Amino acid sequence: MSVRSLVCHMNIVLADGSTADSTKASGKPARLNLGDGSLSPAFEAQLAGLKQGDNHKFTLAPEDAFGAVNPDAIHHMDRSRFPADMTLEQGVILSFAGPGGSEIPGIVREVAGDSVTVDLNHPLAGHTVTFELEVVEEL
Repeated sequence: MSVRSLVCHMNIVLADGSTADSTKASGKPARLNLGDGSLSPAFEAQLAGLKQGDNHKFTLAPEDAFGAVNPDAIHHMDRSRFPADMTLEQGVILSFAGPGGSEIPGIVREVAGDSVTVDLNHPLAGHTVTFELEVVEEL
């Protein structure tokens, strides 16, 4: 299957109507590659046939968007594993080393005494989300 790319401005909207992310805020559209396996089949199916100038709005369940919450990606860590001067409180986003030198973001979910609960799931995992796309360019 050939790879095709769409450059899109995208709003990601949560079920409560709030915007989780928007490429318009940064002014930098996203490049979506179709056919390379980087997108879920359900997401890719929504992009099929879109061309420059098209606007498309669709909603995906968690498993077709950013995945379900994986309990194995929630870790309870000892406070001593973090720098002493680091502020650790609920909602703080930390960066962890991943495979091949990649960075994995983690969100502090709870701090109780010397125990820090860190969630390495995608921040939108477990959420039904609506995508509002505007195709800027076809590549």
